[in-house]
Amino acid sequence: MSAAEILGQIAGALVTLSLIPQVIRVYKLKSAHEISMMFTTMLWLGLFCWIAYGFVLSLFPVILWNIIGASITASLMYAKLRYGRK
Repeated sequence: MSAAEILGQIAGALVTLSLIPQVIRVYKLKSAHEISMMFTTMLWLGLFCWIAYGFVLSLFPVILWNIIGASITASLMYAKLRYGRK
């Protein structure tokens, strides 16, 4: 694995895993009032664009981490729909 691929894996992991504390907080508190549905939707759509980009250029780290990120973001969207009401 080249240095560029290692850097891609580290960057993808850090950015993707940064979503986890927010998801844990939302589910723990059962509250998603402060989460913007517009932000979450745009993030989710952007991640799918990154996945497509990764497939077009055969960039495994881009594909892998954005699929994981899209899954985590889908969990956040679900929480927003379930716990977002006051």
